[in-house]
Amino acid sequence: MKFSVLLPTRNGGRFLRNCINSILDDPYPDMELVVSDNANTDETQEVLKSFSGDRRLKVVRLEEAGGVVDNWNNALKASSGEYFLMMGDDDCLLPGYFKRMEDLLKKYEGPDCVIYNAFTYVAPQAVNGNRVSYYNKSHFAFGPDFQGEGFLPEDMRASIVRDMYRFRVRIPLNMQTTLVSRRGAMAYIKGDVFHAPFPDHYALNALLLSAPRWVYVPENLLIVGISPKSFGHFVYSNCQEQGLAYLGIDSDFKGKLPGNELLNYMHVWLGSLKEDHQIKLQSVHISRPDYVRRQVYYWYMQYRSKIISLHDLMTRIRLLNFGDWVGLCWILFDRECWKRAFRMMTFSKKTGVQRTIHGLEALENVASIDEFRNQISQINNGEIK
Repeated sequence: MKFSVLLPTRNGGRFLRNCINSILDDPYPDMELVVSDNANTDETQEVLKSFSGDRRLKVVRLEEAGGVVDNWNNALKASSGEYFLMMGDDDCLLPGYFKRMEDLLKKYEGPDCVIYNAFTYVAPQAVNGNRVSYYNKSHFAFGPDFQGEGFLPEDMRASIVRDMYRFRVRIPLNMQTTLVSRRGAMAYIKGDVFHAPFPDHYALNALLLSAPRWVYVPENLLIVGISPKSFGHFVYSNCQEQGLAYLGIDSDFKGKLPGNELLNYMHVWLGSLKEDHQIKLQSVHISRPDYVRRQVYYWYMQYRSKIISLHDLMTRIRLLNFGDWVGLCWILFDRECWKRAFRMMTFSKKTGVQRTIHGLEALENVASIDEFRNQISQINNGEIK
């Protein structure tokens, strides 16, 4: 069973070594690491040369910087594994990943996708100027319907996608936490596997709709990193427009509200997904009330964080029409809204980064994702809290 780890990188050289080490340190022989060098101008090429002695490393380069979708598809097309995993240059694999995947693929007779969890690591200066590192034992909070290891039923997969149209995300929309069959991806996604604006979001939902054999494993198998250069930095540090500029697609649509651009781009890819899967999604529509509620919540959190003024908040509120106000009334019956309200009540007790990313714990004596990776066993045993 051959695995391909895809590592598209754009000027992430200072973090790249830790990521590559975590992959190539694994002795698993039938694996390749495909790095797509997106016309990098930093130390990336020097870092890659230091690993040139490992035959499992393959480097392809774009001489002119392309968008994230081009870079991802470039890495995939240069790979040859039966299964592929997408990594970011500030992520890390945990030891034994490939052997664990090999065992799972044999046990479930070659599923289309294997989805699992991860740790989150936030590097210093990555979010709101945090001075120390932070981590979360669960990168994503799977719901109670994810009970134990096994196949995800068709009706459950369909309901996960339908909930996306209500802006309720029930699986991690990070490509890192899903191993994908090349055969399945080519068979079930139209055209290139990765589509704009968010290549991982679109691909995962297209596979949920079409690929019949998904396996869930309740284990942390890697570390999703957030560094000062990562997409997460721009998202969580209220620099969304700067971070999204490289996507090269307009987020405009009828009824668009300012504020959370992630929501606006989600609106765009949901529309694209519906166009490409009209039969399966013919009765599904993007929920305006849920979209408005989440934008209003984001406005309020920006105001609480002093990112926008009271005048800015009131200006945005005046953009809401009568139907939007009617939809907001349903907040009283929405459990998720009550959970968010409770978080607001404890807002002042948290640090800046903890207010932004729920569930983080500080790591006072850890300065890099590599150090965090080395301490995972201590964290799992409760020695580090």
